[in-house]
Amino acid sequence: MTKKKDAIPSGISDNISCECDVGSAYKMEALLSVDERGQMVLPKDLREKVGIRPGDKLALFTLEKEGGFCCMALVKAENLSTLVTTILKPLGENVTEK
Repeated sequence: MTKKKDAIPSGISDNISCECDVGSAYKMEALLSVDERGQMVLPKDLREKVGIRPGDKLALFTLEKEGGFCCMALVKAENLSTLVTTILKPLGENVTEK
């Protein structure tokens, strides 16, 4: 199942410079269940594919649409500084000193 990445605001998606192709399509990798404690398990083959190991930290991002949440994304914490810098740097270039 694929979904075009139109949920990312154009001002952000135009400036992301990582190995991911923001213009490509999303791919459903797994269907997860939530247990009674609210925990989810990422399947072993997916963890191996994306390089998630025990003890790794993941940041959860959500996208809001029309007052509700439409999407969630997980990013390895070790990649956060690059992601934040990539998104915020263009914003700083538009700031003028008074």
